Amino acid sequence: MSDRPVPILMYHSIARLPSAATRGLSVSPEAFARQMEVLGERGFTPLTTGQLAAVWRSSGASLPERPVLITFDDGYEGVHRYALPELARHGFTSTLFVSTGWLRGEHDTGGGLDLMLDWDQVRELAAAGTEIGGHGHTHLELDQLTDEELRLELSRCRDIVVGELGTRPVSFAYPYGYSNRRVRGRVREAGFAQSLAVGNTLARRAQGPYALRRVTVRRSTGTEEFERLVEGRAIARTFARDHVLTKGYAMVRRARQVRRKAISSRV
Repeated sequence: MSDRPVPILMYHSIARLPSAATRGLSVSPEAFARQMEVLGERGFTPLTTGQLAAVWRSSGASLPERPVLITFDDGYEGVHRYALPELARHGFTSTLFVSTGWLRGEHDTGGGLDLMLDWDQVRELAAAGTEIGGHGHTHLELDQLTDEELRLELSRCRDIVVGELGTRPVSFAYPYGYSNRRVRGRVREAGFAQSLAVGNTLARRAQGPYALRRVTVRRSTGTEEFERLVEGRAIARTFARDHVLTKGYAMVRRARQVRRKAISSRV
């Protein structure tokens, strides 16, 4: 069936000694290697974000028996150093969502939270079959931006990827997972054909191409928990605390938006 739920795994840093800012969402190289072994042992077939979306857009295409997506956010150097060899060993593909202003090189704004990839490494990942997607230029909360700020954040990211790789990115991941109808519309207008949120549940075709959900893999994710995540078991219980915190912070952020609109209307 082409519309079965699909686990989309969200990774960030792969590192032995991550920075304090990335530690919670980092995964050790050894844990990552074991997780890839689990996927291989259980017969999962990794797809890129673009491949999954293409199947879900087609009435005649079908998914592999056990599809999974392996995605990386931000652009940490360990994705090249540690993840790429493991992916290659298993013949797995993946998607890397880059915050272009965080990567080392001429576009670097200095915001990276740890050692980041450089563009030669990104090109090597792309040459190995990794889909390179956008993650904003400076990793801002997109739904908090004005229309012009949002347009620039998306277009700058897109145009830098085109300039560095020679290909237009077709997939996007919302920084921090935050989006709304306006943001999703602007992402589409910027030329991205699909985008990923967080949500910590399995992705389903009914979510639509601009709100596909992912499950977070972090340093505390043990092998047994990882097995449950990819099998779609006990996900709600695993992320119950996250869902409560997300709802609470969403209320705070909505209040900020209302306050900002009220202030701007008086100016």
